[in-house]
Amino acid sequence: MLTIESLTHLGLGRASDGRSLLPRVLPGEEVAVAQDGTVRIVTPSADRVAPPCRHFKTCGGCAMQHASDDFVAAWKTGIVQKAVQAQGLMPEFRPIITSPPQSRRRAKFSGRRTKKGAMVGFHAKASDVLVAVPDCQLVTPALTGIFPALESLTVIACSRKGEIDLTVTETAVGPDILVATEKELTPQLRVELAGFAQLHRLSRLVWNDEPVVTINPPLQDFGGVGVVPPPGAFLQATKDGERALYAAVDGITAGAGRIVDLFAGCGTFALPLSKRAEIHAVEGESAMLDALDRGWRGGHHLRRMTTETRDLFRRPLQPDELSRFEAAVIDPPRAGAVAQITTLAQSGIGTIAMVSCNPVTFARDSRMLTDAGFAMGAVQVVDQFRWSPHVEIVAGFTRN
Repeated sequence: MLTIESLTHLGLGRASDGRSLLPRVLPGEEVAVAQDGTVRIVTPSADRVAPPCRHFKTCGGCAMQHASDDFVAAWKTGIVQKAVQAQGLMPEFRPIITSPPQSRRRAKFSGRRTKKGAMVGFHAKASDVLVAVPDCQLVTPALTGIFPALESLTVIACSRKGEIDLTVTETAVGPDILVATEKELTPQLRVELAGFAQLHRLSRLVWNDEPVVTINPPLQDFGGVGVVPPPGAFLQATKDGERALYAAVDGITAGAGRIVDLFAGCGTFALPLSKRAEIHAVEGESAMLDALDRGWRGGHHLRRMTTETRDLFRRPLQPDELSRFEAAVIDPPRAGAVAQITTLAQSGIGTIAMVSCNPVTFARDSRMLTDAGFAMGAVQVVDQFRWSPHVEIVAGFTRN
Protein backbone atom coordinates (compact mmCIF):
# COMPACT_ATOMS: atom_id res chain seq x y z
CA MET A 1 0.00 0.00 0.00
CA LEU A 2 1.28 3.46 -0.96
CA THR A 3 0.15 6.97 -0.04
CA ILE A 4 0.23 9.75 -2.63
CA GLU A 5 2.09 12.66 -1.10
CA SER A 6 1.92 15.29 -3.87
CA LEU A 7 1.64 15.83 -7.63
CA THR A 8 4.39 16.77 -10.05
CA HIS A 9 3.87 19.61 -12.51
CA LEU A 10 2.86 16.95 -15.05
CA GLY A 11 0.12 15.57 -12.80
CA LEU A 12 1.94 12.41 -11.69
CA GLY A 13 1.56 11.38 -8.06
CA ARG A 14 4.66 11.10 -5.87
CA ALA A 15 4.21 7.99 -3.77
CA SER A 16 5.39 7.38 -0.20
CA ASP A 17 8.01 4.84 -1.34
CA GLY A 18 10.05 7.80 -2.61
CA ARG A 19 10.45 6.46 -6.15
CA SER A 20 7.06 5.79 -7.74
CA LEU A 21 5.34 8.37 -9.99
CA LEU A 22 1.80 7.25 -10.64
CA PRO A 23 -0.79 8.62 -13.10
CA ARG A 24 -4.36 9.63 -12.33
CA VAL A 25 -4.02 9.73 -8.57
CA LEU A 26 -4.47 12.58 -6.08
CA PRO A 27 -2.65 13.70 -2.91
CA GLY A 28 -3.71 11.83 0.22
CA GLU A 29 -5.01 8.78 -1.63
CA GLU A 30 -3.97 5.29 -0.60
CA VAL A 31 -3.32 3.09 -3.61
CA ALA A 32 -2.25 -0.45 -4.40
CA VAL A 33 0.03 -1.11 -7.37
CA ALA A 34 -0.15 -4.51 -9.06
CA GLN A 35 2.83 -6.30 -10.60
CA ASP A 36 1.79 -5.13 -14.08
CA GLY A 37 1.77 -1.50 -12.89
CA THR A 38 -2.02 -1.19 -12.64
CA VAL A 39 -3.04 1.27 -9.93
CA ARG A 40 -6.05 0.57 -7.71
CA ILE A 41 -7.47 3.40 -5.58
CA VAL A 42 -8.04 2.05 -2.07
CA THR A 43 -8.88 5.29 -0.27
CA PRO A 44 -10.04 7.99 -2.69
CA SER A 45 -9.53 11.71 -2.16
CA ALA A 46 -12.50 13.98 -1.54
CA ASP A 47 -11.33 15.82 -4.67
CA ARG A 48 -11.76 12.74 -6.88
CA VAL A 49 -14.65 12.96 -9.36
CA ALA A 50 -16.06 10.80 -12.12
CA PRO A 51 -14.29 11.71 -15.40
CA PRO A 52 -16.72 13.62 -17.65
CA CYS A 53 -15.39 11.94 -20.81
CA ARG A 54 -15.92 8.26 -21.54
CA HIS A 55 -12.59 8.14 -23.41
CA PHE A 56 -10.52 9.23 -20.41
CA LYS A 57 -9.20 5.80 -19.44
CA THR A 58 -7.79 5.01 -22.87
CA CYS A 59 -7.09 8.40 -24.51
CA GLY A 60 -3.85 10.24 -23.83
CA GLY A 61 -5.28 13.69 -24.43
CA CYS A 62 -6.19 14.52 -20.81
CA ALA A 63 -4.38 13.98 -17.53
CA MET A 64 -6.64 15.44 -14.82
CA GLN A 65 -10.29 14.57 -15.48
CA HIS A 66 -10.35 12.53 -12.26
CA ALA A 67 -9.90 15.71 -10.18
CA SER A 68 -12.44 18.37 -9.24
CA ASP A 69 -12.32 21.74 -10.97
CA ASP A 70 -11.38 23.45 -7.70
CA PHE A 71 -8.48 21.07 -7.17
CA VAL A 72 -7.16 21.54 -10.73
CA ALA A 73 -7.43 25.32 -10.42
CA ALA A 74 -5.46 25.35 -7.18
CA TRP A 75 -2.90 22.86 -8.53
CA LYS A 76 -2.24 24.87 -11.71
CA THR A 77 -1.97 28.13 -9.80
CA GLY A 78 0.39 26.40 -7.38
CA ILE A 79 2.68 25.31 -10.24
CA VAL A 80 3.18 28.94 -11.25
CA GLN A 81 3.52 30.11 -7.64
CA LYS A 82 6.27 27.57 -6.92
CA ALA A 83 8.15 28.58 -10.07
CA VAL A 84 8.19 32.30 -9.24
CA GLN A 85 8.89 31.71 -5.55
CA ALA A 86 11.93 29.65 -6.56
CA GLN A 87 13.21 32.88 -8.13
CA GLY A 88 12.58 34.79 -4.92
CA LEU A 89 9.45 36.54 -6.22
CA MET A 90 6.20 36.89 -4.26
CA PRO A 91 3.65 38.59 -6.55
CA GLU A 92 -0.09 38.75 -6.04
CA PHE A 93 -2.10 36.10 -7.90
CA ARG A 94 -5.50 36.78 -9.39
CA PRO A 95 -8.09 33.96 -9.52
CA ILE A 96 -7.39 31.55 -12.37
CA ILE A 97 -9.58 31.80 -15.51
CA THR A 98 -10.51 28.40 -16.94
CA SER A 99 -11.99 27.72 -20.37
CA PRO A 100 -15.17 25.61 -20.32
CA PRO A 101 -15.43 22.05 -21.66
CA GLN A 102 -15.87 21.61 -25.42
CA SER A 103 -14.18 24.93 -26.18
CA ARG A 104 -10.93 23.95 -27.93
CA ARG A 105 -11.28 25.36 -31.45
CA ARG A 106 -8.21 23.60 -32.83
CA ALA A 107 -6.91 20.06 -32.44
CA LYS A 108 -4.32 17.83 -34.07
CA PHE A 109 -5.83 14.41 -34.68
CA SER A 110 -4.20 11.31 -36.09
CA GLY A 111 -5.83 9.17 -38.77
CA ARG A 112 -5.24 5.56 -39.72
CA ARG A 113 -6.94 3.25 -42.20
CA THR A 114 -8.68 0.14 -40.91
CA LYS A 115 -10.24 -2.93 -42.54
CA LYS A 116 -13.67 -1.30 -42.32
CA GLY A 117 -12.64 2.25 -43.22
CA ALA A 118 -10.63 4.56 -40.98
CA MET A 119 -10.11 5.69 -37.40
CA VAL A 120 -9.48 9.27 -36.25
CA GLY A 121 -8.52 10.27 -32.72
CA PHE A 122 -5.69 10.75 -30.24
CA HIS A 123 -2.92 8.39 -29.18
CA ALA A 124 -2.97 6.65 -25.84
CA LYS A 125 -0.38 8.16 -23.48
CA ALA A 126 3.21 7.31 -24.52
CA SER A 127 1.88 4.85 -27.09
CA ASP A 128 1.37 4.31 -30.81
CA VAL A 129 -2.13 2.98 -30.08
CA LEU A 130 -4.74 5.22 -31.70
CA VAL A 131 -7.97 5.81 -29.77
CA ALA A 132 -11.15 7.03 -31.47
CA VAL A 133 -12.69 9.93 -29.50
CA PRO A 134 -16.12 10.67 -31.01
CA ASP A 135 -17.38 12.10 -27.69
CA CYS A 136 -14.27 14.15 -26.82
CA GLN A 137 -15.11 16.73 -24.15
CA LEU A 138 -12.19 19.02 -25.02
CA VAL A 139 -12.94 20.17 -28.55
CA THR A 140 -15.90 22.16 -29.79
CA PRO A 141 -18.99 20.34 -31.09
CA ALA A 142 -18.11 21.64 -34.55
CA LEU A 143 -14.87 19.62 -34.48
CA THR A 144 -16.40 16.39 -33.19
CA GLY A 145 -19.16 16.86 -35.75
CA ILE A 146 -16.73 16.47 -38.64
CA PHE A 147 -15.19 13.16 -37.49
CA PRO A 148 -17.05 11.24 -40.23
CA ALA A 149 -15.56 13.62 -42.81
CA LEU A 150 -12.09 13.21 -41.29
CA GLU A 151 -12.45 9.44 -41.50
CA SER A 152 -13.33 9.74 -45.20
CA LEU A 153 -10.37 12.05 -45.71
CA THR A 154 -8.11 9.53 -43.97
CA VAL A 155 -9.14 6.85 -46.48
CA ILE A 156 -8.14 9.23 -49.28
CA ALA A 157 -4.91 10.55 -47.75
CA CYS A 158 -3.43 7.62 -45.84
CA SER A 159 -1.51 4.60 -47.09
CA ARG A 160 -2.67 1.20 -45.85
CA LYS A 161 -0.03 0.93 -43.12
CA GLY A 162 0.77 4.59 -42.51
CA GLU A 163 -0.70 7.32 -40.38
CA ILE A 164 -1.55 10.94 -41.10
CA ASP A 165 -1.93 14.07 -38.99
CA LEU A 166 -5.03 16.21 -39.32
CA THR A 167 -4.83 19.70 -37.83
CA VAL A 168 -8.38 20.99 -37.75
CA THR A 169 -9.42 24.54 -36.84
CA GLU A 170 -12.98 25.73 -36.41
CA THR A 171 -13.95 28.86 -38.33
CA ALA A 172 -17.25 30.62 -38.90
CA VAL A 173 -17.22 29.48 -42.54
CA GLY A 174 -16.34 25.81 -42.11
CA PRO A 175 -13.42 23.69 -40.92
CA ASP A 176 -9.87 24.62 -41.89
CA ILE A 177 -7.91 21.37 -42.37
CA LEU A 178 -4.18 20.81 -42.74
CA VAL A 179 -3.21 17.28 -43.78
CA ALA A 180 0.30 15.99 -43.05
CA THR A 181 0.92 12.86 -45.10
CA GLU A 182 3.57 11.06 -47.13
CA LYS A 183 1.13 10.49 -50.00
CA GLU A 184 1.93 12.44 -53.16
CA LEU A 185 -0.53 15.09 -54.31
CA THR A 186 -1.27 14.11 -57.90
CA PRO A 187 -3.51 16.08 -60.32
CA GLN A 188 -6.17 13.37 -60.02
CA LEU A 189 -6.02 13.48 -56.21
CA ARG A 190 -6.26 17.26 -56.28
CA VAL A 191 -9.56 17.01 -58.18
CA GLU A 192 -10.85 14.39 -55.71
CA LEU A 193 -9.91 16.58 -52.75
CA ALA A 194 -11.60 19.63 -54.25
CA GLY A 195 -14.81 17.63 -54.52
CA PHE A 196 -14.37 16.43 -50.94
CA ALA A 197 -13.97 20.01 -49.70
CA GLN A 198 -17.13 21.09 -51.50
CA LEU A 199 -19.11 18.12 -50.20
CA HIS A 200 -18.15 18.69 -46.58
CA ARG A 201 -18.26 22.50 -46.72
CA LEU A 202 -14.69 23.09 -45.69
CA SER A 203 -13.27 26.58 -45.64
CA ARG A 204 -9.77 25.49 -46.67
CA LEU A 205 -7.93 22.24 -47.32
CA VAL A 206 -4.11 22.19 -47.28
CA TRP A 207 -2.00 19.17 -48.24
CA ASN A 208 1.30 19.34 -46.36
CA ASP A 209 2.42 22.88 -47.28
CA GLU A 210 0.36 23.18 -50.43
CA PRO A 211 -3.16 24.70 -50.43
CA VAL A 212 -5.51 22.47 -52.41
CA VAL A 213 -8.68 24.54 -52.26
CA THR A 214 -10.03 27.57 -50.42
CA ILE A 215 -13.80 27.79 -50.65
CA ASN A 216 -14.16 30.55 -48.07
CA PRO A 217 -11.14 32.22 -46.45
CA PRO A 218 -10.87 30.77 -42.89
CA LEU A 219 -11.14 34.06 -41.03
CA GLN A 220 -10.29 34.32 -37.35
CA ASP A 221 -11.56 37.29 -35.34
CA PHE A 222 -8.90 39.16 -33.37
CA GLY A 223 -10.80 41.78 -31.43
CA GLY A 224 -13.10 42.62 -34.33
CA VAL A 225 -10.40 42.38 -37.01
CA GLY A 226 -10.61 39.46 -39.45
CA VAL A 227 -7.38 37.56 -40.18
CA VAL A 228 -6.69 34.54 -42.39
CA PRO A 229 -3.81 32.74 -40.61
CA PRO A 230 -1.35 30.68 -42.65
CA PRO A 231 -2.03 26.93 -42.51
CA GLY A 232 -1.09 25.56 -39.11
CA ALA A 233 -0.09 28.97 -37.72
CA PHE A 234 -0.20 29.51 -33.96
CA LEU A 235 -3.63 30.28 -32.56
CA GLN A 236 -4.74 30.50 -28.94
CA ALA A 237 -6.50 27.23 -28.07
CA THR A 238 -9.85 28.72 -27.04
CA LYS A 239 -11.67 31.98 -27.64
CA ASP A 240 -12.28 32.26 -23.87
CA GLY A 241 -8.56 31.93 -23.22
CA GLU A 242 -7.71 34.45 -25.90
CA ARG A 243 -10.15 36.98 -24.44
CA ALA A 244 -8.71 36.50 -20.95
CA LEU A 245 -5.13 36.94 -22.14
CA TYR A 246 -5.99 40.03 -24.17
CA ALA A 247 -7.94 41.60 -21.29
CA ALA A 248 -4.89 41.26 -19.06
CA VAL A 249 -2.52 42.67 -21.71
CA ASP A 250 -4.91 45.53 -22.46
CA GLY A 251 -5.10 46.46 -18.79
CA ILE A 252 -1.33 46.38 -18.32
CA THR A 253 -0.65 48.59 -21.36
CA ALA A 254 -3.57 50.99 -20.79
CA GLY A 255 -2.60 54.56 -21.59
CA ALA A 256 0.37 53.67 -23.79
CA GLY A 257 0.18 55.35 -27.20
CA ARG A 258 3.08 53.49 -28.85
CA ILE A 259 3.44 49.75 -28.25
CA VAL A 260 5.86 47.14 -29.61
CA ASP A 261 4.45 43.61 -29.87
CA LEU A 262 7.28 41.06 -29.77
CA PHE A 263 6.57 37.55 -31.12
CA ALA A 264 3.39 39.06 -32.52
CA GLY A 265 2.20 36.03 -34.51
CA CYS A 266 -0.86 36.83 -36.61
CA GLY A 267 -1.94 39.70 -34.37
CA THR A 268 -3.68 38.23 -31.32
CA PHE A 269 -2.67 41.30 -29.31
CA ALA A 270 -1.41 43.75 -31.94
CA LEU A 271 -4.64 44.06 -33.89
CA PRO A 272 -7.09 44.79 -31.04
CA LEU A 273 -4.49 47.06 -29.40
CA SER A 274 -4.25 49.05 -32.64
CA LYS A 275 -7.72 50.41 -31.95
CA ARG A 276 -6.16 52.73 -29.37
CA ALA A 277 -2.39 52.75 -29.95
CA GLU A 278 0.24 52.76 -32.68
CA ILE A 279 1.75 49.28 -32.94
CA HIS A 280 5.02 47.88 -34.22
CA ALA A 281 4.59 44.10 -34.62
CA VAL A 282 7.72 41.92 -34.75
CA GLU A 283 7.68 38.23 -35.64
CA GLY A 284 10.13 35.71 -37.09
CA GLU A 285 7.65 34.14 -39.53
CA SER A 286 6.92 36.41 -42.48
CA ALA A 287 3.75 34.52 -43.45
CA MET A 288 2.14 35.33 -40.10
CA LEU A 289 3.10 39.00 -40.38
CA ASP A 290 1.67 39.11 -43.90
CA ALA A 291 -1.62 37.78 -42.53
CA LEU A 292 -1.53 40.36 -39.73
CA ASP A 293 -0.86 43.18 -42.18
CA ARG A 294 -3.71 42.13 -44.49
CA GLY A 295 -6.05 42.01 -41.50
CA TRP A 296 -4.99 45.48 -40.38
CA ARG A 297 -5.45 46.91 -43.87
CA GLY A 298 -8.94 45.45 -44.01
CA GLY A 299 -9.89 46.76 -40.56
CA HIS A 300 -11.66 49.97 -39.63
CA HIS A 301 -10.69 52.81 -37.31
CA LEU A 302 -7.29 51.32 -36.48
CA ARG A 303 -4.19 53.31 -35.57
CA ARG A 304 -0.91 53.10 -37.46
CA MET A 305 0.63 49.61 -37.70
CA THR A 306 4.13 48.67 -38.84
CA THR A 307 5.58 45.17 -39.08
CA GLU A 308 9.08 43.71 -39.03
CA THR A 309 10.19 40.15 -39.79
CA ARG A 310 13.02 39.41 -37.39
CA ASP A 311 14.48 36.47 -35.47
CA LEU A 312 14.19 37.80 -31.93
CA PHE A 313 16.31 34.98 -30.53
CA ARG A 314 19.31 35.92 -32.64
CA ARG A 315 18.58 39.59 -33.23
CA PRO A 316 16.51 41.00 -30.37
CA LEU A 317 15.43 44.62 -30.61
CA GLN A 318 18.13 46.73 -28.99
CA PRO A 319 17.60 49.37 -26.27
CA ASP A 320 17.88 52.26 -28.76
CA GLU A 321 15.29 50.62 -31.02
CA LEU A 322 12.94 50.16 -28.07
CA SER A 323 13.34 53.76 -26.90
CA ARG A 324 10.49 55.08 -29.08
CA PHE A 325 7.88 52.84 -27.41
CA GLU A 326 5.99 53.41 -24.18
CA ALA A 327 5.10 49.77 -23.63
CA ALA A 328 6.01 46.30 -24.87
CA VAL A 329 4.02 43.10 -25.21
CA ILE A 330 6.09 39.91 -25.36
CA ASP A 331 4.66 36.41 -25.90
CA PRO A 332 7.59 34.07 -26.61
CA PRO A 333 7.56 30.29 -27.13
CA ARG A 334 8.11 27.88 -24.23
CA ALA A 335 11.86 28.52 -24.17
CA GLY A 336 11.23 32.12 -23.16
CA ALA A 337 13.28 34.98 -24.60
CA VAL A 338 16.44 35.64 -22.60
CA ALA A 339 18.09 37.76 -25.29
CA GLN A 340 15.05 39.99 -25.80
CA ILE A 341 14.30 40.25 -22.09
CA THR A 342 17.91 41.36 -21.55
CA THR A 343 17.57 44.28 -23.98
CA LEU A 344 14.14 45.18 -22.62
CA ALA A 345 15.69 45.35 -19.16
CA GLN A 346 18.41 47.67 -20.51
CA SER A 347 15.98 49.89 -22.38
CA GLY A 348 14.08 52.89 -21.12
CA ILE A 349 10.70 51.28 -21.79
CA GLY A 350 8.33 51.83 -18.87
CA THR A 351 5.75 49.01 -19.12
CA ILE A 352 5.98 45.38 -20.18
CA ALA A 353 3.14 42.88 -20.53
CA MET A 354 4.68 39.40 -20.52
CA VAL A 355 2.69 36.39 -21.69
CA SER A 356 4.07 32.88 -21.23
CA CYS A 357 3.13 29.21 -21.52
CA ASN A 358 6.02 27.95 -19.36
CA PRO A 359 6.11 28.71 -15.61
CA VAL A 360 9.86 28.05 -15.35
CA THR A 361 10.97 30.39 -18.13
CA PHE A 362 8.31 32.91 -17.07
CA ALA A 363 9.80 32.97 -13.57
CA ARG A 364 13.35 33.26 -14.90
CA ASP A 365 12.47 36.14 -17.23
CA SER A 366 10.44 37.83 -14.49
CA ARG A 367 13.46 37.75 -12.18
CA MET A 368 15.62 39.33 -14.91
CA LEU A 369 13.17 42.24 -15.14
CA THR A 370 12.84 42.75 -11.40
CA ASP A 371 16.63 42.68 -11.04
CA ALA A 372 16.71 45.50 -13.62
CA GLY A 373 14.41 47.66 -11.52
CA PHE A 374 10.94 46.68 -12.69
CA ALA A 375 8.10 46.12 -10.24
CA MET A 376 6.13 42.94 -10.91
CA GLY A 377 2.36 43.28 -10.95
CA ALA A 378 -0.34 40.70 -10.27
CA VAL A 379 -0.10 37.36 -12.07
CA GLN A 380 -3.06 36.09 -14.10
CA VAL A 381 -3.08 32.34 -14.75
CA VAL A 382 -5.26 31.24 -17.67
CA ASP A 383 -6.23 27.59 -18.14
CA GLN A 384 -7.27 27.12 -21.74
CA PHE A 385 -5.85 23.57 -21.92
CA ARG A 386 -8.43 22.14 -19.56
CA TRP A 387 -7.58 18.85 -17.78
CA SER A 388 -3.95 19.05 -18.93
CA PRO A 389 -0.80 20.24 -17.10
CA HIS A 390 -0.47 23.27 -19.40
CA VAL A 391 -1.06 26.87 -18.31
CA GLU A 392 -0.84 30.37 -19.78
CA ILE A 393 0.43 33.25 -17.66
CA VAL A 394 0.29 37.06 -17.92
CA ALA A 395 1.95 39.64 -15.70
CA GLY A 396 2.78 43.31 -15.98
CA PHE A 397 6.10 44.97 -15.15
CA THR A 398 6.59 48.69 -14.58
CA ARG A 399 9.77 50.63 -13.92
CA ASN A 400 10.08 51.89 -10.37
